[in-house]
Amino acid sequence: MYSRRSFLKTTVGTAGCVAAGRHLRSEEAEVDVNDVQSQLNATRVLDVQRPTSVAELQSLIRRVKRKDAALAVCGGRHAMGGQQFLTGATLIDTTGMCRVVRLDRTRGTVEVEAGMQWPALIEQLTRDQAGEEMLWTIRDKQSGVDNVCLGGSLASNIHGRGLKFAPMVETIESFVLIDAGGEARTCSRSENAELFSLAIGGYGLFGIVATVTLRLTPRFKVERVVDVIPVRDLLDRVQGRIDEGFVFGDCQYATDFRGPAEGHEGVFACYRPVTTDRDATPAIELPKSKWAELYRLARTDRTKAFETYANYYRSTNGQIYWSDRHQLSGNFQSYRDGWDTKASTDMITELYVPPRNFLAFLAAMRRDFVEHQCDLTYGTIRLIEPDGETFLRWATERLVCIICNLHVQHTAEGEAKAAKDFRRLIDRAIEFGGRYYLTYHRWATRTQVEACYPQFVEFLKLKRKYDPSERFQSNWYRHYRRMFEDRV
Repeated sequence: MYSRRSFLKTTVGTAGCVAAGRHLRSEEAEVDVNDVQSQLNATRVLDVQRPTSVAELQSLIRRVKRKDAALAVCGGRHAMGGQQFLTGATLIDTTGMCRVVRLDRTRGTVEVEAGMQWPALIEQLTRDQAGEEMLWTIRDKQSGVDNVCLGGSLASNIHGRGLKFAPMVETIESFVLIDAGGEARTCSRSENAELFSLAIGGYGLFGIVATVTLRLTPRFKVERVVDVIPVRDLLDRVQGRIDEGFVFGDCQYATDFRGPAEGHEGVFACYRPVTTDRDATPAIELPKSKWAELYRLARTDRTKAFETYANYYRSTNGQIYWSDRHQLSGNFQSYRDGWDTKASTDMITELYVPPRNFLAFLAAMRRDFVEHQCDLTYGTIRLIEPDGETFLRWATERLVCIICNLHVQHTAEGEAKAAKDFRRLIDRAIEFGGRYYLTYHRWATRTQVEACYPQFVEFLKLKRKYDPSERFQSNWYRHYRRMFEDRV
């Protein structure tokens, strides 16, 4: 077992802290903040506090308690529904708490401060197990973006591109939660079990996660296998890949819906384990300028954008990666370089439908996009296994996840159109026995929330049970508290 002392002497985790939080002093007053992706959650907060230890975090919460005030918590700032901000309140930024506390190589677990981000964790696990024949590493992480804190990933119960994986809860052994009184509570399946189920996917409303203990997996190598396929064949192809032993995979579908449904294609990339004696190949990666050009094409010529993306991915067929590093997004995070993000950005939604209804849903979605001229930038399809452990669960059964990134103009008219488009998409998901992900916009109607999350009112009541003073709040929470004020 590695000791806390040995880990705190390392530099990788500390470097991750500096990189993640370099834009902040330890305290800033009257700060304008926003999410880093949609940039549709501009909020003026009272101040920003950035603790660097659990003790500092506890002290901050107690200080806010003495003022009988509310606070919000943020990390990488990727949630798009206002979960991490509260207008006029103290904002606690956890990115200063980003160290590995303890790696247990016997049990295959690692305890990590909640502000650590995934790339820094992968790097430190690799570095601190140098020379070992077998290395422990993460099972999976969210795809498409890297600089997300583990605490935020837990709070939204994220998922990755595993072909047979449930959401993140499956890999969480336990966590330490700082409650409204500033006290530390260990939460696991056997200790504070109700809090465990509420805080995972609870968007920071039950306390601030200080440390997370993850279940790790042995590191292995994978080979990428790329095909361009008709999307209608996807689920059969997925099952075939699972039967062949593939572990990861997803499909980037073409966003030009004007052609016949039979010709609707997607880039289907899967990853199968290979022997560790096979050398990892130098990654064929697009430079930032090419990602920016691809994004420009996605905005101006969808057919050309898909052709360009498909040709690039075909060129990576057969590449060998480590199982953890292949999940890093790399230069893709620079895809919007050169685009005026003050005028418009992309807002994500995730829709989930049972596999039996996938093709019917996709046909309805295609018709809706064409009829209403929805401005889709890119989209992905993944598979999710059921989550039977969290309270506000979204993966209630095996589901197909359809991700849509709609382009939103930053005007009153543009946001109103996006809200209508997203509501219709949610209606289509409900029509086919599905639901949507709460992490992004908060444009769903009350009827839609109740249909997709019938336990939502009870969730709000349990929040009051564990936090009667409502110390932990957010603009997201206040929105839904108002929506259901007649029942809470």
